[in-house]
This record gives sequence, structure tokens and C-alpha cells, in this order.
Amino acid sequence: MSLIPRHARYEQNFTALMPPQPNKDVYSRLLFFLDWLDDHHLSWTQPMLADYKDYLLHQRTRPDPRSGQPVNATLSPAAANAHLATIRGRYRALLNSPPLRQRLYDAVPADVTAPADRKALVDELVIRLEHAIHPGSTSVKEVTVQDRPDAEHLRLTPEQVQALVRTPGVDRLTVLRDTALIALLVCTGIREAELVALNVSDLRQMLGRELALLVRSGKDKKQRLIPYGPLGWCLVYVERWLRAAKISEGAVFRGVFRGDKRVRKTRLTERAVNQIMNRYPIAIDGVMTVVQPHDLRRTYARNAYLHGMDIERLRQNLGHANLHTTQLYIGTLSAEQRRPPAMFPLPHSATELVPLEEHGAPGA
Repeated sequence: MSLIPRHARYEQNFTALMPPQPNKDVYSRLLFFLDWLDDHHLSWTQPMLADYKDYLLHQRTRPDPRSGQPVNATLSPAAANAHLATIRGRYRALLNSPPLRQRLYDAVPADVTAPADRKALVDELVIRLEHAIHPGSTSVKEVTVQDRPDAEHLRLTPEQVQALVRTPGVDRLTVLRDTALIALLVCTGIREAELVALNVSDLRQMLGRELALLVRSGKDKKQRLIPYGPLGWCLVYVERWLRAAKISEGAVFRGVFRGDKRVRKTRLTERAVNQIMNRYPIAIDGVMTVVQPHDLRRTYARNAYLHGMDIERLRQNLGHANLHTTQLYIGTLSAEQRRPPAMFPLPHSATELVPLEEHGAPGA
């Protein structure tokens, strides 16, 4: 069997977890787990098997072979335990293999350069992997979390979006491209892989008389159209970039030669998009913060939902297979956003609720 990796993280996860020549059951179960990691933007060093078990028992779906729509595919407790046993067995084999630490060192972020810090991080990863396999064998305590702080998964406010789009500028070829790139990401919610695959002809398609962006091959090779609606202002930047770069067909986003006067024929890569985003940190709560492409996808989801888009339409625009994933992108709402509406009127009138002492003592 073979698999085409969707992007670098998926490829890294696949390489780390998939054993050579697995049997059919092991291959199938690990593929399900790899897809789940990918949907949740997790590395193989973050197994989170308790969450995965909950997914298998209560949330798992699969495409219907006829309609293509997601249908329930949850597992029985016995089947879920069999899946987990396979995954734990694979992690156990990794923990017993000499190359594990080198793989973990390879997974350490590049900005962690001090040898002592890298070793400490690897040691912590080993402990967490052991805990994932044998929850009772380590001192690590798992905490069940409903609400996560915004810093873990960044979602910008409309004011922060404006600040970010204005940061690169529009007065030179390179920064104009970067502004167009950021604007299109935040106004459509597309993935960075979908962004770099765009052709000029994809920018102006129609869906039910609505101007829309065509994503020819999204995740799982699924094609979709995303209406711009009032966010079509992003095309102002994109079309200005295309005119300045003299691009009329082919790849929308390309590299620029030194001198800032000519563009390359080749597309930008996903890595290049992330490097571009690193150039334009913005102030969030007084701290200069780098915004990554997936933060803009979450920003699109949260703000569309808060401005009234129902979750099913949002799911289709984002290209998710199920609503649960879309809910993760929307994220935990603030206390103000979660205030319930005035659903139930006060049953008693104000005169009925005067203090008891004003009625006199009971039995008087």
C-alpha cells in the first residue's frame, strides 16, 4: 500500500509511526489515527489517546460511498480498544528502539538551540509518550480541559486583522504580494497548501451567481468553492499584485527575484508562506506575536460564526469532513459571547417579590 503525504507534518507523522510492511489491520488503524492527528494539527509526539478514544466512540465519521456525505462510523468499545492497543503497541516499539531520541531531537522546534534546553524538551517528550502508553506508570497528571486560553490557538479580532493586513505595505512588489497573500488567507479560510496551489483562473469563479474562489484539490483531494461575499475586498490586493507582477495565468503566488522587480515562474511553497508570515508580527495584548496561516483559518472560522454564519455553511467553506472539526476551529467563545439570550421571562412580578418582612410575619 502507498500514501501520498498531504504536507510536511503528515509526512513526518507517517514516517515516524507506520512500521515497514504492516499487516492490513495495523495499517488501517494507524491511518485512522494519522488522519485524526492531522485534523487536529498534532505531531506524533502528541498522541492524546484519551481524546482519540472519545473520537472513536462518539464522533468518528466516514464518507458515504454514494453521496459522499459524512455518516456515523463510531466504534464499539471493543473495537475502539483494539484500535488503541495497536497504537499503543506501535508507540511501545518506538520507545524500545534506539533511533527514538534522534527522531525526538529532529522534532524539537528550530528556535530551541541551547543543548540543555533541547535535551530537557526531549526528556519531557519521552515521559509523555510513556504516559500515553501506560497512564499509571509516570508522575504526569492529565488534566481534562474544556476551555483553552486564546494563546494556544490564536484567533484574531477584526481590529487585529486590519493591523495584520496593513503591516507589510503595498509600495513594493514583494510586500504587495505578502499583503495579497495574507488578505486572501483571512478572507477565505483556506489552508496554506491550497493557497500555494491557486491559479489565476481559480480566483473568479461563480457559485449560484456569487463570486467564489475555487479550491481545486483540498484535503483528501476534495474540490470546493468558497463565496467571497463582503470579503471580496481581498481581491483588490490580489489583482493589484497580479498586475504589478505581470501575471495573467498560472500560479498566483510566486517568489520575487532580488531587486524586487521580477517574479519567478515557480510557485511559493508552504514553507515559504510560513516564512513570509514570520516577517510580520503584530501587537496582541502588548506582545509582538507572529501569526501563522492556520491562525488565519481559525480567525476566519471564529469571526464568521460570531457574525451569524451557521456551522454547516462554515464547514463547507472550510472543507471539513465533519462538524466536530469545524467546532474546534471556532474554538471556545468568551464569557460575553456565551451569555445565554433572554429565553425565560421572570415568572413573578416585582410586586410579588417584595421582601418577606414587608408582608408581616407568617400567620399574621
